[in-house]
Amino acid sequence: MSVSSQAERKTVEVNGTRLSYLEAGSPDAPPLLLLHGTFWSRVWQPVLPLLAGELRCLALDFPGFGCSEGELEVEEASVPALAKVVEAAADALGLDTFAVAAHDIGGGVAQHLAAYSGRVTKLVLVNAVMFDSWPVPAVERFRDPALREATSTEDLLAARTKTMQLTVERPLTDEEINDYVTPWRSPARARSWMAMAAAADPRYTLDLLPALKSAAVPTRLIWGRDDDFQKVTFARRYVAELPSSDLVEVAGKHIPMEDSAQEIAAAMLQHLSGPL
Repeated sequence: MSVSSQAERKTVEVNGTRLSYLEAGSPDAPPLLLLHGTFWSRVWQPVLPLLAGELRCLALDFPGFGCSEGELEVEEASVPALAKVVEAAADALGLDTFAVAAHDIGGGVAQHLAAYSGRVTKLVLVNAVMFDSWPVPAVERFRDPALREATSTEDLLAARTKTMQLTVERPLTDEEINDYVTPWRSPARARSWMAMAAAADPRYTLDLLPALKSAAVPTRLIWGRDDDFQKVTFARRYVAELPSSDLVEVAGKHIPMEDSAQEIAAAMLQHLSGPL
């Protein structure tokens, strides 16, 4: 799997499992944890070199995703369960408080951390799940255990390969698509993806709203405005209802980092370097 030369892949042991993460930036810089959803840390690769001059970026792979070891069961793949994994990873990395940037279902995990942990200093949500925007039908159908049992590794790999071009505005090369989908050649990672899909439930982002509003963590939403999976209308609703939040719309679809890396990095740095 390709990795930017300005980011180094490392591992940290969390609850007995070695988790992989991409690190870029000085160890003395303010820490930023970057979370993925139904993809993996590869989604952050285009912006890491642009953030590394000011931040210590740590793009984590959840258990059973990307380059991490382990395999998620459905009960381990819920938003609250994954939030516990992130807190344990932060402890293992020696982080007390930290900023969080999150994409897709990782955005649900990030909102949970912002609402309940007391450790999130600032938040960036990029084309993230929120309110009842999720799960989309292609994900929701994996709640059916019979479907999960009947879906082979090859089936899931083919589906993820087909989905990739729908997530980015510019044409992806075959090499780029292969780089994104390579983890799902592993049966354990394919099963982990299906577990995350089965655990997807909007109550996790609906029930936390009172606590999220009370916490009022400074939040910037950055959105690929042509996303067919997580509509920009939900982002506009978020900034209308949640205190201390704003929205930057950019060109792109569900993974806008591939289309608007410069604009996204600039918007992130402006938000994360401002006063608390």
